[in-house]
Amino acid sequence: MYDTILVPTDGSAAAETAIKTALDLAQRFDASLQAINVVELDEFPADVESEAAEELTERGEETLATVRDQAADVGVSATTHVIETADPIHQAIIDYAGDHDADLIVMGTHGRTGLNRLVLGSVTERTLRTSPVPVLTVHEDITFDPDFETVLVPTDGSDAANFAADHGITLAEATDAAMHVVHVVNLTAVSGEFGSAEVLNSLEEAGQQAVDDVINRAKDTGLRSVEASVLSGTPARAILDYAEERDIDLIVMGTHGRTGLDRYLLGSVTEKIVRVADAPVLTVSPPEEH
Repeated sequence: MYDTILVPTDGSAAAETAIKTALDLAQRFDASLQAINVVELDEFPADVESEAAEELTERGEETLATVRDQAADVGVSATTHVIETADPIHQAIIDYAGDHDADLIVMGTHGRTGLNRLVLGSVTERTLRTSPVPVLTVHEDITFDPDFETVLVPTDGSDAANFAADHGITLAEATDAAMHVVHVVNLTAVSGEFGSAEVLNSLEEAGQQAVDDVINRAKDTGLRSVEASVLSGTPARAILDYAEERDIDLIVMGTHGRTGLDRYLLGSVTEKIVRVADAPVLTVSPPEEH
């Protein structure tokens, strides 16, 4: 399923959680680990750039040495690199993943909203929006069990959601996990004069069709269990509530990779869930988006 797992680290608590998760998954899938520390040179004035970069590179090397030790302790093959770049950190991560054929990027997030999100959190969000490689996000206070038993796949019927669903199906099959598929009818979108019973029924039928499409693709794989539901409410909250009530181990979602006002619904919902979900979130973007 995964042969090469990439984990960026800045030495923070969130990154430490990501490293542990990446090592656990590397053991689970018999994968190799690539660990990187990115030094963004554009952060510094020209007159101190060299000195500051040297200091940060030394810190990065120390952090990565710890990762190598952790990998050796659990028998995982690990390669580490400090990357000095003038590019944004998230772009350096994505470029490295492409150059080294990474199948999965594992990143930590602080899960905060607003202006108090720390740097790695915002880097993580930028990475998952634009990465052609699946990105698994874990909060610093979450313990991820690599022997997960339940996978939740929300769908809105879009190409991005269907691509993510296929990834979720493959992952559930590879791990013998039970899969849950949900669609949320967004009641806030049908309020007022458009909130007629006819419109609501139409949305519910479309949601059921989106769920059925995923179920039909899953049936051929012999998954041990598939549960499907059409929910209603605010999409992010309904998905989070469902995951909590059923003790979901992993959420797999699509992202359209766009920024600004042209992001589709599932893209913005994905980012909200990444910030606050108790379970790790695996985001997958279809190749045509990149």
